[in-house]
Amino acid sequence: MDLLRPRLEALVAAMDERARIGFDPVEFPHRYADPRDIEVSALLAAALAYGRADLFRPKVDSLLQRMGPSPAAFVRTLKVEGARALLEGFVYRFNVGTDVAVLLLGMGRALREHGSLEAVFARGLEARGTLHGALDVFTTTLRQVPLEPLRAKLGPERGLHHLLPSPLGAGAAKRLNLYLRWMVRGPDAVDFGIWKRVPPASLVIPLDTHIGRMAQHLGLTARTDLTWRTAEEVTAALRQIDPVDPVRFDFALCHFGMSGACPAQLEASRCARCSLLSVCQVGPKLAARPGRRA
Repeated sequence: MDLLRPRLEALVAAMDERARIGFDPVEFPHRYADPRDIEVSALLAAALAYGRADLFRPKVDSLLQRMGPSPAAFVRTLKVEGARALLEGFVYRFNVGTDVAVLLLGMGRALREHGSLEAVFARGLEARGTLHGALDVFTTTLRQVPLEPLRAKLGPERGLHHLLPSPLGAGAAKRLNLYLRWMVRGPDAVDFGIWKRVPPASLVIPLDTHIGRMAQHLGLTARTDLTWRTAEEVTAALRQIDPVDPVRFDFALCHFGMSGACPAQLEASRCARCSLLSVCQVGPKLAARPGRRA
């Protein structure tokens, strides 16, 4: 880790975070200033941030535009008829209008009863003692919405478990951990740091294909599965570098992979120019053989 630390610090320092925000779903909560609007818009954006960005971004943008200047005010007063007006005909891959209606109505109920989404999560963390347990309580609480009236207006749910997994299960819960990173760590150019009752040290890295690939190349894990166990292992390795804020490297690492700097199909010429070559477990061998791919 002594060799990796300066390379990761340099990667973070070199990343043009403000320029990369436009390629990231975190762009949506950056439209708002009020903490309640930020946490509501962020959860909607994170929940739908799967698949191709050019497909989910218009969906999120359209919903937020129609929700008006304050997403928090919108969900606080949202009823079934309002959900139908907003979401009738909505489809995005695994999810339909009823799925998203549960999320919005659940957030509205949480704001009315607890004052903030942070309060719901913090209660779960206090009750269960682990981040995984707290997320399980969080999603279960949000899903406590009567389904029959929604089914009558919008049709049956289809991908509700994908949108709000409950029970959480063994998966990496990438989008939920991404949401937590936005809310808890910072504030900086990317993350908001508006949740003060959750320590950044407790966060788990949002594990996706980009982070999984980078983590294997850098020796943060030997595991290839995208599970909670792997996410914890990668986070534990990063915690050796920064015990207080281990997931601060997530944005730079993820966008290093997303940008094509470290593609899924490695190329010798690209590896030879990589700023992480000296700490990579794959690149040096490939870079030594020009013209090769892996």
